[in-house]
Amino acid sequence: MSNVAISQDASRRELDRLAELAEDVIRRARAAGASQAEVSASIDTGLNVNVRLGEVETVEHTRDRGFGLTVYFGQRKGSASTADLHADSIQATLEQACAIARYTEEDPAAGLADPARMATQFPDLDLWHPWAIDTSDAILLGQQVEAAGRAHAGITNSEGASVQAGENLSVYANSHGFIGRERGTRHSLSLSLIAGEEASMQRDYWYDSVRSANDFISAQVLGDKAAERTLARVGARRLTTRQSPVLFAPETARGLIGHLLGAVSGGALYRRASFLVDHAGKQIMPGWLNIVERPHLLRGQGSGAFDAEGVASRDSVLVENGVLARYVLGSYSARKLGLESTGNAGGIHNLVVESGNADGGAADDFQGMLKRLGTGLLLTEVMGQGVNAITGDYSRGAAGFWVENGEIAYPVEEITIAANLRDMFTGIRAIGSDVDRRSHLLTGSILLDNMTIAGE
Repeated sequence: MSNVAISQDASRRELDRLAELAEDVIRRARAAGASQAEVSASIDTGLNVNVRLGEVETVEHTRDRGFGLTVYFGQRKGSASTADLHADSIQATLEQACAIARYTEEDPAAGLADPARMATQFPDLDLWHPWAIDTSDAILLGQQVEAAGRAHAGITNSEGASVQAGENLSVYANSHGFIGRERGTRHSLSLSLIAGEEASMQRDYWYDSVRSANDFISAQVLGDKAAERTLARVGARRLTTRQSPVLFAPETARGLIGHLLGAVSGGALYRRASFLVDHAGKQIMPGWLNIVERPHLLRGQGSGAFDAEGVASRDSVLVENGVLARYVLGSYSARKLGLESTGNAGGIHNLVVESGNADGGAADDFQGMLKRLGTGLLLTEVMGQGVNAITGDYSRGAAGFWVENGEIAYPVEEITIAANLRDMFTGIRAIGSDVDRRSHLLTGSILLDNMTIAGE
């Protein structure tokens, strides 16, 4: 079998079909008495191959459909969805949504986004790169990735390599007359390896995630990276409890930015379940630090011309000179707060954390960030759910490396790092130029001036 990628013309035909279906259902919802209606429809196709120890473990072909309808009877809302695009299922979904809306309480904040905010321009963001890889070729690629990693002396086992190719077609339409079509591809390679034996066993991994398969790092490079990371963890120690600066590696640094987003998102704010309630316009980070949303980056992991409500996306500052410039809002949360949507229904688009430091000089690469850390903890993994969104208290299991005089000294494990997110954000000393581009949260490594490390 092969993964037959959807062609340019076929993808357009599918989008047109979804758009026609959405328009028809909105017309029928209005005829059934809905004052407003919106539809989201999607088709996801993909191939996922897993290989372990040179043998095929799983091969999965997917073709999933989704259709969701929300209707408003005044300010009473009803939603229903189906994974079946046949006429009978669509009609049942429409009837269910209308029935729910007729019996729900009125909500003053309910309703579609402002019609004046609907997107009118739809630039090509270079997101559509189907990967017509045969299943046999995907298996071979997975085997090559794994073989590259297992060839390193000291690697004792493998948890497997994965090859994924995925395509998404989606349409959002509403009774303002808005119809937005989106198509995008997302492909990934990953490898997880084991080094050492029994009590000294260590595991680590590496992966790549791209819009176009032409942008992948090579199988050899990915295998080498996974092996190097795994071998580097052999002989890990615990630390004694201490205070120390901490350098978040780029892949952990974006989690820190994720906590910021959670704290400034509308749902948390109108429920007053955030430590940053009423902080718009206030200093929350050092004065040299800027964070900007850039939804129109070519091949960006989070690029899009409009949000989940059809509101046009645009470049927008989130943090300027350390000051929280705005919140992250869809229309519902904006109304609950007496504000306007920021075009973030469904989440943030590409968020760029600009590299820099308090010195005002050029941003450091990873080696430069280690030197700036001096002696302290390089954090490469966090685990657990110890983050309190209301108070900002942060306490998580961690692993990484102890650094002395700007050089990695030895691996560490079974430690806990703790602080308060308020202090962590204000205590950012530098942000590296070593940006991890595998996410819609684009940040380099982040150096914090002090955290508590609990160990032995």
